[in-house]
This record gives sequence, C-alpha cells and structure tokens, in this order.
Amino acid sequence: MATFLFTSWPFAGHLYPLIAVAHALRARGHACVFYTGPGACRTVRDEQFECHAFTRVDEDQARRTMLSTASGASPTRDLLSMRGRMRRWLVDTIPQQLDDLRPLIARTHPDVIVTEPTMWSPILILHESTGIPVAVSSFVPGCMIPGRDAPPFGLGLPPPRSASTRLLSRLATVGNDLFALDVRRGVNALRARHGLAPITGSVTEHMGGLPLYLVPSVREFDYNRRDLPPSVHYVGPCLWNRPRAADAPGWLDRIPRGRPWVHVTEGTFHGGEPFLLKTAIRGLADLPVEVIITTGTDRDPREVVPDVSAPNLHVTRWVSHGDLFPLTSAVVTTGGAGTVLASLAAGCPLVIVPTEFDKPDNARRVEASGAGLSLAPRRCTPRRLRAAVERILSHPAFRQNAERLATALARPGGARRAAELLERLASRDVADGDLRSGQFAEVVR
Repeated sequence: MATFLFTSWPFAGHLYPLIAVAHALRARGHACVFYTGPGACRTVRDEQFECHAFTRVDEDQARRTMLSTASGASPTRDLLSMRGRMRRWLVDTIPQQLDDLRPLIARTHPDVIVTEPTMWSPILILHESTGIPVAVSSFVPGCMIPGRDAPPFGLGLPPPRSASTRLLSRLATVGNDLFALDVRRGVNALRARHGLAPITGSVTEHMGGLPLYLVPSVREFDYNRRDLPPSVHYVGPCLWNRPRAADAPGWLDRIPRGRPWVHVTEGTFHGGEPFLLKTAIRGLADLPVEVIITTGTDRDPREVVPDVSAPNLHVTRWVSHGDLFPLTSAVVTTGGAGTVLASLAAGCPLVIVPTEFDKPDNARRVEASGAGLSLAPRRCTPRRLRAAVERILSHPAFRQNAERLATALARPGGARRAAELLERLASRDVADGDLRSGQFAEVVR
C-alpha cells in the first residue's frame, strides 16, 4: 500500500477532480491524505479521507485575490493587475505552503505528492528538496505546458496551423514571457533560499520536467498535440460531485419534461456581477424551453436574480450534474473546466461566454470541436444569447459532436486511469537524480 498526499486550493473546480482520483486510489488499496482550505476539508472528510487544513496559508486572502475582477477601464492597468494577482496568489503563498506541508510530510511519509497545477510549492520546491516524486493532476482540459502545436495558455487563441496563427502564437509567447518575468524572479528568489537552481523558462514549462502530468481530457480535444514530454498523459475527465441533496430528484421532477432543458451556470467560483445569469433570464424567458439556473452555493438566488417571473425559469443554488445533465439539451456557462468537461462527458453541447483564466481556452476548444458556440462577454446581450441557444437546439450537429466527444473522453478511463499511473509512480524505486531530471516519466509509459 502506498500513501498519496493531495495538495489543492479549496476551489471546487481544483479540488473535486482530486477527490475522484483519491477514490480510485483507495479502491486499489492505497491511503490518501489531503491538504486544502478549512472549508473544503469538511467536504473531503465527508468522503472519509484524512484532511489537513491550511494553518499558515490565509484561505480568505487567496479567495479575495482570485475574486477581484478587472476594472475594464484600461487594458494595460488590467494586465498589470492580473500580474499582481497571480504573484500574490501563486508565488507569495509558497513560504506559507511550505510551513504547512513540511511537518505534514514528516508525519504522513507520502510516497507521491499529487498536486493541482496552481499549488506551486510541491512543483517548485518540494519535488527537488525532498526527493518525493510530484505528479501534477490538472483540472484543465488542455495541457498547459507550452509547445509548438498549441498557442500560449490562457488567451483563447486559435491553434498555430497557418502562417498568420503561427505568427500570432509567437507574438503572444513573447508577450507571455514579458508578463511572467516578475513571477519568475519571485520564483527563483524562493528557489535560491532552498538551494535550488533557477528555472529558465515558465513555471508551466517547468511542470513538463516532473515525472507525471495528468490531463483530464483526450488528445483530440487538445488540438491533437504531439509536442509534449513523455510525462504527459491524457486520462479523460476525473469527475466527482458532492452527494446530491435528498430532495434534489423531487425538485427536478417538478420541472416539465416535454420541452428541452437548458442549464445556465457561472460555475462554483465567481466574483463580480452575475451578468450571464441576468442576461439568460432576460433572453430565455418565455422561450419554449425549461431553463434551470444555478447561482452557486455561496450566493442567495433571491439576491442574484430577484426578478424571476416567467414560468419556464427555475432558479436554485445548486443541482448535481449527475442528476441534471442526463436530462439537459444545452448548457450555458462562463466556461469553467469542471462544467465544460461534465457537459461534454454527458454528450451535452454548450454555449460558452468565457471570462478569464482557463475559460477562453476551454471555449476555443469547444467551438473548434463543433460541440458548441462561444460568445464574447462584451457581446453577450439577451438577443444574442437567445439566438445562440436556439441555434444549438435546432442544429443536431452540435449534439452529435458532443456525443462523439463523450465517447472519446470516456475511453481512457478518467480517475481509474489516473490512479493506475500514480500507482506505477509510487511503486518505482528511482535515484534522486532521475527524479530531478524528469527521466522518471518513462516508468509510467
């Protein structure tokens, strides 16, 4: 039996895929320990896993940093603001993460540390300083490691397949490198304090040198990339949802089923004005569909969307994807990875109005696959959103492409396949030098 230490920020989209993988590992006889925020620990412990809450890391400060939004007044000012947010969240919390994790590692003796890609202390410090192999288990359906077959991550650019898109990708790469200089300086200052050599590229590039990098998708949905290191494995979606409320099926049973169901959500992590929910209420009211709107568990539906009078609108905080998606004809979302992957795994087409972080890339991939449409937030009016939903529902090709992707996404095995690869990583006895050089990736092939 091996012990796996999972480290994650307490955001549902980051944590829930790790819970799915932990369940698969436990089914294979292994022990799983979690490190995350105090609130999320309750969810983890409900699943009967040992969980250690942040002590030195300030969860509330990290959440406030992530929920702060762009002003829209100046692109330059917003870009600088984003750089500052990324540094405060990803880099400046590393010393506190280490203060929490070092004694936890000494107590639990993990064979492998499994981290999501935004918890940077295992990736940048612990892998080399402890000799414990670190695996990245990503929640994003596109691999974040840079390469010639994909545009820089996070901008929603098209894949570099023509002269113009290759030039665009190169220019964006230069811009990304300049944007990340301050982050890399902070990272290398921290690494120097721990006697580690500086990284010369981006942090996402550095992740490619770790022994294992799991992508919850398939190569087909990631531009058929052939430019990635051998550590990268496409395992398919690792889906887990909180257990449904006892009254959830009854609540859904009261919604008429003679018309298409359209689910509208801004995901589980949101800040600022709920523009998509309010636009959907104005645009989809009285359309011949049933609209199920979820506001998120931390937002009161009466405060978010107080004026809901049309009989086809149904508003609640949360509904389990497992209960809802088998009955749903289309999903309208800002494009968070969890919602996108769950929708596609159910063969459900999407309309995506992408905001920030990974969402523009997710929207680009969905549209390129033919499984949905993308609508820029600044163009998201009630009329345009209504037209996009009507197009999705009236053209069978969107559903057919989503179902084709569902078949492809199911093929690798998801959490079960991730557990197999992690188990191989834990069972291999390698020298410290192999771990540092990234040669250990060959063991899981």
